[in-house]
Amino acid sequence: MNKETAKNRIDFLRQEIDAHNRRYYVENKPNINDKEFDFLMKELEVLEKENPEYFDPNSPTQRVGNDISNEFEQVAHKYPMLSLGNTYSAEELINFDSRIRKTIESNFNYSCELKFDGASISLHYKNGKLQRAVTRGDGVKGDDVTQNVMTIKSIPLSISGENIPAEFEIRGEIFMPHKVFEDLNQQRIEMGEQAFANPRNSASGSLKILNSSEVAKRKLDCFLYYLLGEKLPSFSHSENLLIAKSWGFKVSEHIKIAKNIEEVIEYINFWDKERHNLEYDIDGIVIKIDSIKQQDELGFTAKTPRWAISYKFKAEQAETILESITYQVGRTGAVTPVANLQPVLLAGTTVKRASLHNQDQIKLLDVRIGDFVYVEKGGEIIPKIVGVNTNKRTENSKEIEFISTCPECNTPLEKHDDEAAHYCPNENNCPPQLKGKIEHFISRNALNINAGEATIKALFDAGFIKNISDLYKLTFEQIISLEGFKEKSATNLLTSISNSRQIPFENVLFGLGIRHVGLTSAKKLAKQLKNIKAIQNAKLDELTQLEDIGEIVANSIVRYFSDEKNIQIIENLKNAGLQLERIENENFKNKLNEKKIVISGTFSISREEIKKLIESNNGKLISSISNKTDLFLCGENVGPAKLEKAKKLNIATIYEADFMKLIE
Repeated sequence: MNKETAKNRIDFLRQEIDAHNRRYYVENKPNINDKEFDFLMKELEVLEKENPEYFDPNSPTQRVGNDISNEFEQVAHKYPMLSLGNTYSAEELINFDSRIRKTIESNFNYSCELKFDGASISLHYKNGKLQRAVTRGDGVKGDDVTQNVMTIKSIPLSISGENIPAEFEIRGEIFMPHKVFEDLNQQRIEMGEQAFANPRNSASGSLKILNSSEVAKRKLDCFLYYLLGEKLPSFSHSENLLIAKSWGFKVSEHIKIAKNIEEVIEYINFWDKERHNLEYDIDGIVIKIDSIKQQDELGFTAKTPRWAISYKFKAEQAETILESITYQVGRTGAVTPVANLQPVLLAGTTVKRASLHNQDQIKLLDVRIGDFVYVEKGGEIIPKIVGVNTNKRTENSKEIEFISTCPECNTPLEKHDDEAAHYCPNENNCPPQLKGKIEHFISRNALNINAGEATIKALFDAGFIKNISDLYKLTFEQIISLEGFKEKSATNLLTSISNSRQIPFENVLFGLGIRHVGLTSAKKLAKQLKNIKAIQNAKLDELTQLEDIGEIVANSIVRYFSDEKNIQIIENLKNAGLQLERIENENFKNKLNEKKIVISGTFSISREEIKKLIESNNGKLISSISNKTDLFLCGENVGPAKLEKAKKLNIATIYEADFMKLIE
């Protein structure tokens, strides 16, 4: 590989890995499995080693994945939260053991632990009380999610016992048990919402919900696996965990001390089979040097500890026949090929379909109709094809010719150079895109209209709605004429549609479904440009100068508002009475002037109402006290630790009655 080719490949891999990191850590929607991701990372590591002139400190090889969200206050980690090196083979474990023995001459033990598949968390305790809970973030700093973590019953708010350090940190994994996950998805499906892909995504997404009372409903759980601090009770990592368990922390009962790498491999082989009997997901085994002194001797690389490694289980696979290909069109027009399979049992369920993602994936796998294919559940609802058994390929197998026109509206497909997917550009007339846009519009973070996918399909197929603005023209007679609707359900739907007229502008803007404009971007646009007219008239260079609005988002906004049909829909929404400007009248005041506010205790009104009052007066609710906090709002039974910290940091303290006077 020449230098130019190597540089191009390095740039591509960095961009691809960053995109996958964002999907995994921020969006909680990974579209490749861990093994595929690790192979991309290893290829990049090799290329960077062979071409040191292209070193970049911001390369994914130099950083851990990042789950930071702008909705939470960021807090620096006292001890960096690094990633672990991964392996998939016994041979690599033996090599790891050999490297350890070259550095440590004395005997050592391994602590073998289950690798829980959830969201990493760091808990800070002082004088036996929980002070702060912080996500992994970028390894250096993370999101303060203390209020949400306090709703998890297995995490103690205060502890007692012997040898408790005055101040320490304990890390663990927040997860969602299988039964809770199944019940949650059933509820979402019944409400017409999209089911979560897997328990890991559910746990991570739940942890970032802004309303802690909603987090409590998710029934999250947590295992703790790593104690840090300056005066720990033991120099043995595993003994520290047992002691922490006596203090009230939930520590796994399946930790095992191994005297050599052979015992480690035995432990791995046991849990590779036994993991299916657990009530939660694990995706591998973590192996650590048990002695803390020996851990210190081995030290760290830029992103991983040298004294620990994780063994990843291979995803379950099954072999079956690819019978045909169908194509699905999403809300954005992206066309996804779906493999129709001869039914096969995989991980306890019968699989009939699998994703092939895009044309490039089909070519890469060289998959053909009639092939015996390997199917894998890589953490997705729809499994995917990961390989072909070419030894069983027959002369009757047919190469797959990717479609050139939309399967729904026959419009010629387009493919952009910087994207792998094909798109149907007929966004204003292609039925799946139209229905998808309406489903997005009514979703909880948009207009929050109480209707499911089946209702939208029925209304659309009957010809009652063709775009989002048609929802506000629906009549009682139209709705009740649909199968399954009675007087009460028809009235409830109309009431929900009517109530959506009060939804704030930023949610309406998000609901429009402008490509690349998520809820955070919509809030930024609404705050800075104030109304839909200003956004519509903004030039590309004006948009890119706004806070957190990049070129991709700006181009998408300009393109959206260049379409006359979109302009007409917005005019219809305006006539229907929707909020198309940021309210700054009697309901919005600048009394709080962007102050960062922490609340604690109980109030005469709900916390959700307190939050709305803060936001409507241009304040920002944050979850924990730091030197960045401007105001501490106290209710009854205020937390003494928070009150003490607020006084120590000289943060202004205010009680409910005075707060109400302030904002009035």
